Amino acid sequence: MNKPDQIKTQDRPASLYAKREPVFNRRIDGKFRRLKWAIMVICLAIYWGTPWLRWDRGPYAPDQAVLVDLAHRRFYMFGIEIWPHEFYFVAGLLIMAGIGLFLVTSAVGRAWCGYACPQTVWTDLFQHVDRFFDGDRNARFRLYKAPWGPAKIARRLAKWTVYLAISFATGGAWIFYFADAPTLQHAFWTGTADPVAYATVAVLTATTFVLGGFMREQVCVYMCPWPRIQTAMLDEKSLIVTYKDWRGEPRGSVKKAGKNPDRFGDCIDCNQCVAVCPTGIDIREGPQIGCITCALCIDACDRVMGETGRPRGLIDYATLEDAEREKAGQPPTRHLKLIWRPRTMLYFAVWGGIGLSLLFLLGTRVHTDLTVAKDRNPPYILLSDGSVRNAYTLRLRNMQGRPRKMEISIEGLPGAKIWSDDVGMAEAGTALTRIVPADETQSLRAYLVVPAGTPAQEFTFHLQALGEAREQDSAEAQFDAPGEQ
Repeated sequence: MNKPDQIKTQDRPASLYAKREPVFNRRIDGKFRRLKWAIMVICLAIYWGTPWLRWDRGPYAPDQAVLVDLAHRRFYMFGIEIWPHEFYFVAGLLIMAGIGLFLVTSAVGRAWCGYACPQTVWTDLFQHVDRFFDGDRNARFRLYKAPWGPAKIARRLAKWTVYLAISFATGGAWIFYFADAPTLQHAFWTGTADPVAYATVAVLTATTFVLGGFMREQVCVYMCPWPRIQTAMLDEKSLIVTYKDWRGEPRGSVKKAGKNPDRFGDCIDCNQCVAVCPTGIDIREGPQIGCITCALCIDACDRVMGETGRPRGLIDYATLEDAEREKAGQPPTRHLKLIWRPRTMLYFAVWGGIGLSLLFLLGTRVHTDLTVAKDRNPPYILLSDGSVRNAYTLRLRNMQGRPRKMEISIEGLPGAKIWSDDVGMAEAGTALTRIVPADETQSLRAYLVVPAGTPAQEFTFHLQALGEAREQDSAEAQFDAPGEQ
């Protein structure tokens, strides 16, 4: 009979923690490697270059093409200026980005993860830094196993310095999206920038340094939720990196296959597909969450197949459905036909519908806006002649890059007169005019008075710009008076 402490020891589960095995992937060249280079250059160029693009908006608005102006609560994108009350445009763009990822995933698998995800781009960049300082796969592995000494410490310090420089350059670029880039750059280097700019650069530099330089594939496998979401988005018609086991198995070296050509498949078990993988997985074990679909294993396998005189494509982009067809000796389906199927067409229709709706709203939006807030206490004031007065706070928005004259009038409240703090009740009339500065919101304290006996009722404030376009807006309001409400 087991003792209690023995039972406790036997029932204890194995540790859920596994020490990370570092990945030393080998350099490879091929069409997908070159595609990754091209996409990396484009992504980094867009990221670094966008804040420096200029866009002339006149003397009253910033000239930066893409700017998130938190101080003035504006979002500028070339000729479009989004105000806080128009946040639905930003929400629409975010929804389009999400549906766009669904569309891409259902059509071409995890293309986002493999080529354009920032974590992929930075990890790829840092792996090239590793090769520059430490050599290719075997040299890096030997250095990793070697004891710490002056040479290893010097290499590590040099490499981590480059890591830090890249992290600083990328983290620092982010702040230029939130202020005028040339001005902020000068202020940053002269020590006169806002402390929040230095704090933001420090935080983003640290996170890029750690996530891209050290955690790497662990972010993709353990931290990022997107691979798990994408797994649900994939189906048997999605393009994924596939090892054609019916063609490659059983594995055998070139020498063995030469002696028994009918016994072994095309895979010579050289492990080159594993050696070049940035996440260190073996694609021959089937689809798995660690595969980011970067296709470097395809480049490695095609090179080996070419060197051994065997057909390329043992590892290739293929759908699960196509893999079964090819296994049965049938011709593969054309990729274009795989992309345009009901599921992807539905995603595209939703994505396009949202995009067209945003364009329609953008084309029909007016640059004049009015909001009204009524005084709650007191709801009304009886004047000495029996007339009734209500007070309101109006906010007039001029969303154009020039000052505009605007008229505020009353509709649906017979006999009403309006005045403000700077006019006086003696000059009350049926309308007020104000000049609203360019690209600003002007607050106006307004009073309405109606003849004695006028009941409480709803009415409308009407705002009209007196310029060429004569844009207008209106806002419903309540007028309170003595008697039954």
